[in-house]
Amino acid sequence: MKLDTTKMLAEKDGAIGWITFNQPEKRNAVSVEMWAAIPAIMEDFLADDAIRVIVLKGAGDRAFIAGADISEFGEKRNSPETTKLYDAISGKAQAALIASPKPVIAMINGYCIGGGLAVSLTADIRIAADNTRFAVPAARLGLGYAWQGIKRLIGIVGPSFAKEIFFTARQFDHEEARMMGLVNRVVPAAELEQYVRDYAGLIAENAPLTMKAAKMSVDELLKDPGSRDLDACDDAIMACFASADFVEGRTAFMEKRKPQFKGR
Repeated sequence: MKLDTTKMLAEKDGAIGWITFNQPEKRNAVSVEMWAAIPAIMEDFLADDAIRVIVLKGAGDRAFIAGADISEFGEKRNSPETTKLYDAISGKAQAALIASPKPVIAMINGYCIGGGLAVSLTADIRIAADNTRFAVPAARLGLGYAWQGIKRLIGIVGPSFAKEIFFTARQFDHEEARMMGLVNRVVPAAELEQYVRDYAGLIAENAPLTMKAAKMSVDELLKDPGSRDLDACDDAIMACFASADFVEGRTAFMEKRKPQFKGR
């Protein structure tokens, strides 16, 4: 697809949609134009039934994303008005990733700092290389961090680790990240891309409607009780039982063959 920036790349490879943060000279620090490109990429990937899994990655081998592009802050976040606009653009990008009904994997290598950690938290699964370093340096920059992002971090690592990450502003290595539950898997850096490709392929073979219903249920159950839409979850579950994929799954099981799911 054609984008208005070369700092974001979108590639379709079989059932996998790859989103690459492409500013390696700045360790893939995210600029406003990069944030702005994400919703369009997601819209295109979600409209394509052939894409079953979306993977987020950083260009090069030094970083997933080393935070927001701070060089822009003097112009883009120099007043309450410009900060509000910046936050709206980045917020829309993150919301597009979080709202994806298709599974999203963050393939993390090198530095995953600040806004990079925030991007990784929008994914359903985080797979990290053994050279990864995580941090949220907001306390060293005097930044206020949006409560929505903190809530998402709490939901993954719990309140105590979330406080430690913010209070210390220090870097955590891959073992600490795994211990906190910040990442699902850690693999050698040289094996990371192939491991993620194989893992995404494994997921892509499964029934899309089942995964959509499961993701919806998990996300709704993590919300405050008064905000949950459990009726939508029930509808998604019933859609699985009414689908041709359910017939295919049963038939393939009885015939002892691999099912060929179509997402309908």
